[in-house]
Formats: sequence, C-alpha cells, structure tokens
Amino acid sequence: MSQITTNLMLVRRRLELAALAAKREPEDIQLLAVSKTFPAIAVEEAMHAGQTAFGENYVQEAVEKIQQLVKLRPWLEWHFIGPLQSNKTRDVAEHFDWVHSIDRLKIAERLSAQRGEFPDLGELQVCVQINVSEEESKSGIALEEVETLCDAVAKLPNLVLRGLMAIPAPSDDVSQQRRAFAAVRECFVGLKAKHSNDLGYDFFDTLSMGMSDDMEAAIAEGSTMLRVGSAIFGKRDKIKI
Repeated sequence: MSQITTNLMLVRRRLELAALAAKREPEDIQLLAVSKTFPAIAVEEAMHAGQTAFGENYVQEAVEKIQQLVKLRPWLEWHFIGPLQSNKTRDVAEHFDWVHSIDRLKIAERLSAQRGEFPDLGELQVCVQINVSEEESKSGIALEEVETLCDAVAKLPNLVLRGLMAIPAPSDDVSQQRRAFAAVRECFVGLKAKHSNDLGYDFFDTLSMGMSDDMEAAIAEGSTMLRVGSAIFGKRDKIKI
C-alpha cells in the first residue's frame, strides 16, 4: 500500500471520528485533496485510492497538471482555492469546476463572462472567501462585506454561488480555531436564512473550511468541505509561484 493511500485512509478516519463527535454524518463532509506542488502522478495515485476532488492554488501549475491527466478528466473534480488575479481568470474558467476564492466582484464578473465561452462545461461553482482573522497577508473580504458581494455574485450568469470559504490564522488553540470557524458559520447561516427564497441562493450549501491542522475544529463548527494537503501528500519541499 502506498503512502498516499495510507494517508488518505488516516485522514478519512479523522474525518469520520470528528463528524461522529460532532453528531454529524461523515457523508455530509467532502474531502478535497490539495495537490498543489505535487506532480500529476500523485493525483493519479490518490484517485486510485478513491479520491476524486482535488484543490490547486497556482494556475499555471494546475492547468499543466489537468492537461496531463486529461484522460481521467471525467472522474476528477478540480477546485481552484488560491488567490486569483484578473489575468488568470480565463484559464480557471476553462479548466476548473469550482473556485473557492472569490474576493471581489471584478474577478467574479470575469469568470462569469469567460465561463460563458465554454458552454459544454456547465456553470462554474463558486464560494466567496472571508478573511475571518483580518490578516493583511491573506486574501478574502471582511465579514461585514460578505452579503454585498454574495448578492452581486448570485446574480451573475454561468456561476452558481455555493457558499463561503475561509482560512483562519494558524493556531494550536482549539478554542481559537473554533471561534474563527464559528464566525464564518454564523455568517453562512444568516445569509441562508435571509435569502431562503432568493433563486440566486438556491444552491448555497457549502462551508469550505478546515485543513490538515484544524479539520476537527472545522467539522465541529459545520464545515462541509475540508481542504487537506500535507496530511495526504506529505510535506511540501518548496512553494511554486
């Protein structure tokens, strides 16, 4: 059994135990394997171990990887989870199924227009990113700005507003982890309740939060999608830009 296969088994077990502890169904939480900086062969190995959804942060690297694995495309789901610049939106619109990192309307508008150029791909699933810890080094918008951006994104063609994403400041304090995730969850629940009859929010069902070091806290606070990289693929030796 390969190391990636073993790691996936361990992560899935962590997910299951955390879900049960939170009195949730493990099946309600999707595992997204973050394959940034790892080669296509690692993705293929994870796929053979039953993993189908993969997250990438760097557009050029991701597109090359997706093209290398084009024969497996029908079985794979690609999520863009990193900061997105305007000059990279076309590649993302053409190659990805999801974008988690919408943090300004201009990016959403470009993705909407460019996704329309590829009608066979269907609508692009998107999340709005919150900078819940208000870190200057991180992308995302403030909690008080979320509803305005979500309302605008919900009206755009070729996009489906699916929910919220957040990357809180790293912490070893579980109570601090949970406070950050709880703030995102409360925002999500409030939006869902307020816009329950709004067609643009019909598929608003996703809380993308939790990574290798804080997935248990995220699950306890309602995460529906975990973004786990190092616990599956191992330590990253270098970061590509």
